[in-house]
Amino acid sequence: MGFPHAIELDPRVLLKYSIKEDRLSFERRGFFDIEPEIKEDKEKIKGELLNLLRESISRRIALKDRFGVLFSGGLDSTLIAHLCKDLGADFVCYTVAVEEPGMKEAEDLQFAARIAVDLGLKLKIKKIRVEELEKYLKEVVPLVEDTDVVKISVALPLYVACELAKEDGIKTVLDGLGAEELFAGYERQKRIKKENLNKECLAGLLGMYTRDLYRDDLVAKSQGISLRAPFLATELVDYALRIPASYKLSDDKTENKLILREIAKDFGLEQVASRKKRAMQYGSNFLKAIEKLAKRNGFRYKKDYLRTFYPSRNVKLGCLFSSGKDSAYALWLMLKEGMSDFCESLL
Repeated sequence: MGFPHAIELDPRVLLKYSIKEDRLSFERRGFFDIEPEIKEDKEKIKGELLNLLRESISRRIALKDRFGVLFSGGLDSTLIAHLCKDLGADFVCYTVAVEEPGMKEAEDLQFAARIAVDLGLKLKIKKIRVEELEKYLKEVVPLVEDTDVVKISVALPLYVACELAKEDGIKTVLDGLGAEELFAGYERQKRIKKENLNKECLAGLLGMYTRDLYRDDLVAKSQGISLRAPFLATELVDYALRIPASYKLSDDKTENKLILREIAKDFGLEQVASRKKRAMQYGSNFLKAIEKLAKRNGFRYKKDYLRTFYPSRNVKLGCLFSSGKDSAYALWLMLKEGMSDFCESLL
């Protein structure tokens, strides 16, 4: 629309306009809480959690229309696909990965193909070569407006999967986003004291918009796809944040997402329940492919290579840095949001 200084509105903030006073105001909305902790026994919690997930899926699909499921053969996507099948829905699972001579076969391909056969799922696979990746980088990097290696290596397989779904005439795709945050699926959560685990889960949810959701929404909508995340249903999130930490993380902190793994075992999905978490960028080989391309093009660092696809920035930032807590925090926030290449100088 030609507004050069538009400000992005935080999704947890309401922008209100008073006609009478001709005045704008901002109102911060309440968010979820981790208390009171649920005191019911584990079997009852498992049953309620499963019902909430099933209801969430039902609300996010039209049973008469065909839809897609992003499928890695991992715990979260397999649970979604299994419940979709139980509902009698018409859907296709999509798995994408990089395949190259000399490169180890993508783990997601192995698991997705095996689990799809076991469960009788419709699976569509797309394998791309390393050299094909550059054409996708030319699309994805400017679309996401970021050269952060992790963001791009996650955005790429999502873009390819949505492109594949679009070719099939599919307009809605389900994703397993949110399960890691809710059920302590990240390594960092293993370093948290048990009594603070749900607090950390909530903090992870608060960061999802800038870290995951905004990026994924841009990528999916560029292909005309509505991306929907059953694990992020309000009722399910509210319930999951109050599940005791001992049902999410084992006492020795070697196993995470315990309650989801137990639900998978109840369905007979033993192989899925025991599979360790593999982030999309690793399980699909896309991160490895970016590294190979960077080296082929003479770049030592992957981020420098990605900058060639999005070299210009609208704003260059500096940081007034005294090494005190306030300026250090400001600099940390800039780096955390992927602005390291914005920082022209420390003044």
